[in-house]
Order: sequence, then C-alpha cells, then structure tokens
Amino acid sequence: MAHQLIALLAQYGLLLVFLNVLVEQAGVPVPALPTLVVAGALAANGQLSAAGVVAAAVLACLLSDWAWYVAGRRYGGRVMRTICRISLSPDSCVKQSELRYQRWGGQVLLVAKFVPGLSTVAPPLVGAMGLRLRSFLLLDALGSLLWAGLMIALGYAFAAQIDHVLAGLARAGTLTLELLLVLLALYIAIKWWQRQRLLHSLRMARIGVDELYRMIEDGQAPLVVDVRSAAARQLDARSIPGAVLADLAGVGEALREVPPERELVIYCSCPNEVSAAMAASVLMRLGYRRVRPLLGGLEAWADAGYAVQPLAP
Repeated sequence: MAHQLIALLAQYGLLLVFLNVLVEQAGVPVPALPTLVVAGALAANGQLSAAGVVAAAVLACLLSDWAWYVAGRRYGGRVMRTICRISLSPDSCVKQSELRYQRWGGQVLLVAKFVPGLSTVAPPLVGAMGLRLRSFLLLDALGSLLWAGLMIALGYAFAAQIDHVLAGLARAGTLTLELLLVLLALYIAIKWWQRQRLLHSLRMARIGVDELYRMIEDGQAPLVVDVRSAAARQLDARSIPGAVLADLAGVGEALREVPPERELVIYCSCPNEVSAAMAASVLMRLGYRRVRPLLGGLEAWADAGYAVQPLAP
C-alpha cells in the first residue's frame, strides 16, 4: 500500500498537491504541509517539477481564497461566523482575525497561511472590509507563494532525509499507512476537544432577545454592553439602542462608574457568544453578579425584528 501511495505521489504529484491545498484552504482539516514537503523532496530528485509544484499550490490557494473573498464581499461578517461554527478551531477565530486585520489591514494576507485558523478566515474578512479585488489577488498570491515556496524549499533542502522516511514507509507497508490515518484522526479529535473545552469553560446562563425586549418594555432595562471589536462594528454598523460600547480588553474600565448591583447584558457577534461570555466572566470577577450574555448576539436581536440604531461614524 505504501509503495502504491508513493508511486501515485510521484506520478500524479501536481494533481495531488493541487487538490490537497485546495481542500485545506477551503477549511477542511486535511493538512497540506506534509504533501508540499514531500513534493519538494521529489522535485529535488527530479521526479517532479519544482516550478510546477509551486504553481499548483499557489493556484489552489488563489481559487479557494477567491471563493471565500467573494462570499465575504457579498455576505459580510455572517460568512465568517459560519466558518467558525463549522471549524474545528476554537470559536475565537473571528475575533482574533478581526484584531489582526485592524493591525495589518490587507497585508494580513501575507502571513495568513502561517497562522492556524487565520488562513480560512482572512479572505472573507478582507472581502467584507472592502479590499479591492486587484489588491486581494496581489497580496494573496504573494502570501501563497511565500507559504508554499517555503514548505517546498524545506522538502527540497532535506530531500535526502525525506528519502529515508519514504523508504521506511515503503518497507513498513500497510501498517504505517494505517498509523498515519490514525494520527490524522487523532489530530481532528484533539481540535474538536479543544473546541468543546472552550465552550464548556464559557458556559453560563444566557438571556434571550425576547426576554431582554420584555424587560426594556417593562421599564426594568438592564445596561446593555456592546463588546464587539472595532472591525466587527465596521462590518455591521448597527447596535441595540442605548448600548454602551466597550472593548473586550477594557470592559472593566468602561463600566467603572456602574454600580455592581446593576444588571448587565453583554452582546457580541461571535459564534456561541464567546466574546460576550469572556466579558461577562471578567465583570463577574470584578464583583458584578447580575451579568448575562445575549443569546445569539446582535444578529438574533435584529432577526427578531427589534429596533437597532446606526453607530456614530
């Protein structure tokens, strides 16, 4: 079996490289790095064209990233929340990606491939933020070339050592191949467990949008706090009327004058209300006891037909 796998990689290497990179960049947890490294080693031995391997990898990146860019351009922040809902990475990927975009702008595409979780989220993010298509294609092509070129160069440089590994795989036969499949399954299981652990650590009582609306109508209005990032507010320039704007890192300082007995409702735009739950945890450690994240966040509030107001420029 291992002999056949190596033969297939040598014979159909460019196609396998293209497909592996394409599905990984689409968000499927099938790492392409080992394929690129092995392809680089085969290129060093003359079994593949180094330029062809680089071109296949960069083309796959551009096709997948362009599809996500178009989705982000059309559907905005909603497509990124969808990515994180189906991703095996922790749900804070949207928040972290927004912060990186605030720091680097479109140039985040140059390093996105090297940062776990950012590779898939960055293209729709820059699309939603309005980065021009020409700039996107240029920056994404450069970032893809840098990432793929480095991985292939590593395989090229250490071709002799990789040859020993491939020879060992061929001698070991089916057992080693099965072990590799088990390791891949273990990797996916670990990522799933990390996601569940994060959600469990942030599990707390939420308040639904209907309950919040009734409280406001009955004159029992809690203080509503918007802890979305600046990039998230740029994506969706709406807010719940009367909400206090506060950054997640400085939410305690922003509410310094609010008495601890005041009831607070925190909302964000993250999947599973991750940022809101984090802010609630911080406030509870500061002595606030009546703190609840808003279930579904701003999107659920707007979808229920309740009033929203535009943010000030």
